[in-house]
Amino acid sequence: MIRFRLAELIADKSFRERRVVTVLEISRATGVHRASLSKMANQPGANIGTEIIEKLCRYFGCQPGELMTFVEDEPDAPHQIATPAGRALKPQAVLIPETTTTMLLKR
Repeated sequence: MIRFRLAELIADKSFRERRVVTVLEISRATGVHRASLSKMANQPGANIGTEIIEKLCRYFGCQPGELMTFVEDEPDAPHQIATPAGRALKPQAVLIPETTTTMLLKR
């Protein structure tokens, strides 16, 4: 899977420039929607087009290989969701209250 290093590049730029670089600032400077940037930063394996990658490489002054890396999928590993703190959450069943189910069936 492809893993984007957007958070690391933002942190590096913030450190170099001794200021906070926000996703909104990047969005305005590149024309990339904030939702796309958020997906890149928070969703492993996000499907992002080459046009966006090119815009971000221009903004950060980097090569595509610095913006993203290839990470081998673990075979037979359960799908997990990573939290910002780095902990993995296992998917859990969603329980729908009986009243909701009843309302859906009546429609």
